[in-house]
Amino acid sequence: MSAFRFDAVEFRERASARLLAEAPSRYGRSDDDLNPGIEAISSDVTPRAAAVLVPIVRREPELQVLLTRRTEHLPSHAGQIAFPGGKIDEADEDAISAALRETEEETGLERSFVEPVGFLDGYLTGTSFRIVPVVALVRPGFVLRPQPEEVSDVFEVPLRFLMSAENHARHSLAWKGRTRFYYAMPYGERYIWGATAGMIRNLYDRMYATP
Repeated sequence: MSAFRFDAVEFRERASARLLAEAPSRYGRSDDDLNPGIEAISSDVTPRAAAVLVPIVRREPELQVLLTRRTEHLPSHAGQIAFPGGKIDEADEDAISAALRETEEETGLERSFVEPVGFLDGYLTGTSFRIVPVVALVRPGFVLRPQPEEVSDVFEVPLRFLMSAENHARHSLAWKGRTRFYYAMPYGERYIWGATAGMIRNLYDRMYATP
């Protein structure tokens, strides 16, 4: 049984010591992490800057992670489970501003409920997005209003489940005649995989892999 409490006090303490204090200027994780020698990410394409919010909801007795399911008609990552977020616009002051704006637009989660506490490593996707993951604690009491054109569902998963290494499966698919591996974290009928699972694994590595 895990020795961690997975409550807000513990999370805040560990975040202060283990998360990045500033937004990463380069990526340290990517969709290619589990596939040495089988790179899918093209070096000829300039990655687009993006930011996502990793919302940790302060439920009692244990924290929950807020996730979305993207609608089926979107041009990228359609139907997949994802953190709220999107491209960093010129009008955004920084990655935090972009993550808060996109989260509010997609889910209706007002930024007054959100307290950023640090950053994960930058993450490069196979679709050429260079993502800055902003980790935040979310105060309960918010009302969600999902944007139906982008988000088909918003739900919560226990942080304890996602931060348990035994739930981090390595699944595979055929890609250009070769086998590629990726993280997957099935939770009931939800299939969390790809970049979202990769960022969750990064959260685990930074926050809970060691005492």
